[in-house]
Amino acid sequence: MAQEPCPPGAETPTQHTSATPAPVELSDLATLKVLAQPRRQRMLQHLTLHGPATSATLARALGLNTGSTSYHLRELARYGFVEETEAGSAPDHGHGRERWWRAVPGDRRFPPRSRQSAEMRHVMDELNHHAYAADLELFEQFQRDAAETGPWADAFLYSRGTIRLTQPELGAFFEEYIALLNRYKRPEAKTPDGARTVLTRFLAFPTPLAEPEAEADPACSGKETESS
Repeated sequence: MAQEPCPPGAETPTQHTSATPAPVELSDLATLKVLAQPRRQRMLQHLTLHGPATSATLARALGLNTGSTSYHLRELARYGFVEETEAGSAPDHGHGRERWWRAVPGDRRFPPRSRQSAEMRHVMDELNHHAYAADLELFEQFQRDAAETGPWADAFLYSRGTIRLTQPELGAFFEEYIALLNRYKRPEAKTPDGARTVLTRFLAFPTPLAEPEAEADPACSGKETESS
């Protein structure tokens, strides 16, 4: 997906153009289950990073069989995550036209955890687990291959920080990030030579609450006590 599903931001509306899709909340449990399936996540990631593909090319790239990739593509298409495209289509040596698929771009978000049922939270936890693991795998691959990427080896931008915000301010911060991301999105026809797909990830969460310190037990404090 051009813009992958991301955590819910503020309810504040933002100005949208034809190139800036309006946010869509994925609150249907069946839809979330489709998205959380590990093989489908891998297929969506491949389509996002490498562009349109057939079920056969996906099967070869991901070590699956074409029956499996065809089934998962149909399920993803049923829920609007992928669609058929003419891009790259070609005759299939007398066996009919190959079906090429692309990821459907969009600003897809999830309902806040407070509005998630117990089952939905379980599905979301699985979805996030696989998504973050895939991100880590891609980052580790970049580190391993950095020596072979030429000038792009210096393209790793890294930042860690902390800020003190109210909950509404954090929502506004998120919306500004999405707006910045959309400013740099452009169709393939307007992408200059030398451009590469760059992975951007945003993660923000409040620091865990400090656990209250247990009262010290004089008998276990190691200090000598004086009896009267």
